Amino acid sequence: MEYGRWVEARRPLWDEVEARIGAALKRGNRMSFDDLEELALAYRRVLHDAAVARARFPGSAAARRLERLGIRGAYVLQGDLNPERFTFRRFYARTFPRACRSMLPHLRLVTALFLVAALFAALAALGSPALGLRLLGPARFEALREGKLWTESLVTAAPPGAAASGIATNNMSVALVAWAGGTLAGLGPIYVAVVNGALLGGLLGVTYHFGMAGALLGFVLSHGPLEIFLVLMSSGAGLYLAQGIVAATDRPRARLLREHAAISTVVVVGSLPWFLLLGLVEAFVSPQPALPPAFKAALGLVLLATYLAVAFNGGWGGADAR
Repeated sequence: MEYGRWVEARRPLWDEVEARIGAALKRGNRMSFDDLEELALAYRRVLHDAAVARARFPGSAAARRLERLGIRGAYVLQGDLNPERFTFRRFYARTFPRACRSMLPHLRLVTALFLVAALFAALAALGSPALGLRLLGPARFEALREGKLWTESLVTAAPPGAAASGIATNNMSVALVAWAGGTLAGLGPIYVAVVNGALLGGLLGVTYHFGMAGALLGFVLSHGPLEIFLVLMSSGAGLYLAQGIVAATDRPRARLLREHAAISTVVVVGSLPWFLLLGLVEAFVSPQPALPPAFKAALGLVLLATYLAVAFNGGWGGADAR
């Protein structure tokens, strides 16, 4: 086979596939079924040509071009974005929501565990207020008995800016532990979901016993809803990561793990910046007694609704299949 003649004969196909890939990427990787089918058929012919080039013309310009076409075509056909042009707009408009929808079954599971743990802990604290001594420690428990909420000192000991940084860092650490704990066969995210649910329920039960539940809710209304949901999303991502490790399928485990790790990483990376915003809210808004509870509740709901709109802008039906 003569190289020049072969390239001249096959170049129209390569140009066609390259044009189709470019058009798909410009449209945000949106294609009709017919366009997708035609690209898939042409792409298989390109892969055949790439194999021929590697075998007979290794290192040639045609071989290098076909290798690049193969990579770009794979990204388009698998539904990924152009790897050469990352933008935050594309990430939050498509990549992040698609990854979040993959988390829905796992999010439902950790949410159920969180709520069950919160309910049992609240009932236990109502039945035995001394449980608050273990949750809060002696000093904070005595202050609660005197009608003082421990949250009053959370941001007064340091400037609000420094407090916001510390709060955001702590919450990010919890989220990262929940996600990375998925490598322990899912025990990490389950632990984080259950412990956080038990802490919230226990604290609500204890403060209710001392008539301070309203004050506690007044403090958490502005940042609590989204903060809890972000921790649950990270826990769901951890379970999704664990599924790639323990799931028994007919696919190679290494490939399954890479896919689950990549998707769960997208969820966590896309969620972490929201903790920075919540740190500011918790430091500057939550401790302000002059702000009415209705305002804090509205702010908390707006923050949560905004995140949900971004994370699930394609629907709640699970992972989309193009």
